[in-house]
Order: sequence, then C-alpha cells, then structure tokens
Amino acid sequence: MELRHLRYFVAVADEQSFTRAAERLHVSQPPLSRQIQDLEEELGTPLFERGSRPLKLTEPGRFFYSHATRLLEQAAQATRATRRVARMERRLVIGFVASTMYGALPRLVRLFRAALPQVEIALDEMGTLDQIEALKSGRIDVGFGRIRLDDASIKREVLREERLVAAIPLEHALAIPGKPLLLAALESQDILIYPRKPRPSYADQVLSLFRDQGLQPAAVHEVQEIQTALGLVAAGMGICVVPEGVSRLRPDEVVYRALSDPQAVSPIIMSTRLHDKNEDITTLRVLIDRIYQEQAEARQRAEAARAAAVDKPV
Repeated sequence: MELRHLRYFVAVADEQSFTRAAERLHVSQPPLSRQIQDLEEELGTPLFERGSRPLKLTEPGRFFYSHATRLLEQAAQATRATRRVARMERRLVIGFVASTMYGALPRLVRLFRAALPQVEIALDEMGTLDQIEALKSGRIDVGFGRIRLDDASIKREVLREERLVAAIPLEHALAIPGKPLLLAALESQDILIYPRKPRPSYADQVLSLFRDQGLQPAAVHEVQEIQTALGLVAAGMGICVVPEGVSRLRPDEVVYRALSDPQAVSPIIMSTRLHDKNEDITTLRVLIDRIYQEQAEARQRAEAARAAAVDKPV
C-alpha cells in the first residue's frame, strides 16, 4: 500500500464517482479502478457498494476513510515542515546563564538577527555545566556562562571580567547610592546567593570571594533564581552580590553599590566546540567586539562629560 492508493481512494469517496475522481486526479478511469481493486484485495474487503448511485462506502470503507484522510494530512504536514526546514538555511542555538540576559546578550541577538536574517536563532537558559554537556551533544552551538571549567573538547574564551555590585535593601544602613563599597563591609550581613543548583555555579564564585579574604557572612541563604534573590533583597531579607549588568533590575526597591575590591569580578565566558568552524559563530564573535567597543566609547564620552562639568566655571 502506497500513498497514491490512499489518495485515489479518498478522491473516489469524496466525489462518489470513479469518473469525477479520475478527472480530479488527472488520470484515466481504468487505472484508477484497478488501484482501488488492488487496495480492496490487500485489505480483504470491499470499500465501495458498487451498485449504488451515487457511489457509497461500505462500513469497512467508512472506517478506512477516516484513517486514510488522517494519514494523508500527516503526510502533507511532514512535507510542509520539511520544505520550511529546507528554506531555513541555518540555525544557531545559544545557551546562556540568566545574568548575561541583563548585559549585552539581548543586543547581541538583535544585531545578529539584523546581520543574518536568514539564520534561525534560538535561546536556551541553562547553567554553565549544562552548557558543556549540551555543546558536546550538539543541542546548542555556543554557550555564555561564568564558571571556568576545563574540557578537552570545548574551547573557552573569557570575553570580559564584569564588575560585581552589592544589591542592598533600600532602607539598609549600607544603602548609600553612588558610593563604592568594600566586600569586608558585608561580613556581618545576611548574604543571598544563587543558584542553589547545579553546582559549581556563580554561587560558589561569590562564596569564594568571601573566603579568599577570610570573611564570614552572618548567614548564607541559597535561592534558585536571580529574580528571587533580588525580590528577597527588596523585602529586606539580605544582601546579594550580582554582576553589574543586573543593576537595572528593581531600581526603586534596591540600591546597588559597586564593590571596589579588585578581585570582585565575574567572567563572561564564551564556550564552543573545539575546532568548530561554524561561520555564524564567527559573525557572533565579531558582533561581540563591536558591542564592547561601543560600550567603551560610551564610557569615554560619559567620563569626558563629567570632567567638563567639573571644570566648568560657576
């Protein structure tokens, strides 16, 4: 049994006539009749009441018709989907940790889609450990994370060291906008860290930052999501150390103070498969340089404006 047998049968059933079905299918009637007879012989039962006018389906014919139409529609769907895939020249899947979404990643995606509109791009939030496994299994093509992990099959590149800031409840004594802060000032505070799992993660980076300086927070509370951590900060439940890019969140409820300790940074690491020559990843890397250059120029302009304001005579 082939799809053409199903198409011929459905056409005859719809038209209730071999003659009209043959015209619809652009075939002559004798071959059409033979195809239906072959189908009936294979199924072992008549599908049409041959003496009826118009032509009617038998009880087995009606049962087979419902299945035949469903199979033909599934085949048509598969054909349409395959044609869509064929028209889609390329696909790039990016894995990312949540904090990078508050930095340059959204702009990077917009620039990439503008540069290569024919390439489908997909985003998948996952931890750095999961990104490594997803790269090796082919589920993603590039990952943006923060944990330094060694794997012989993965190429890692530190794009930048992002400064860390302390997210502090608005009513807290340390909530002094605009003034940098030493990490040591947080030693006696309740500290919120994320994510709870999988580990190692960004949470371990923050804990190591305290341990490396011999500092011991009053208490450490683990949560799973960055948004949850900031919600708890806003509620006065503790202080959270976050990447600078996150400071755009909850500006009316949380005060962000830069940490002046030189080691208070977190890397943004781009991971790809070793020896992957994907030209779309090359384009992505060029766009990253463009974004960082624009950011550097914007900082220079802002600094120049501040210096000019200071020098301006009263």
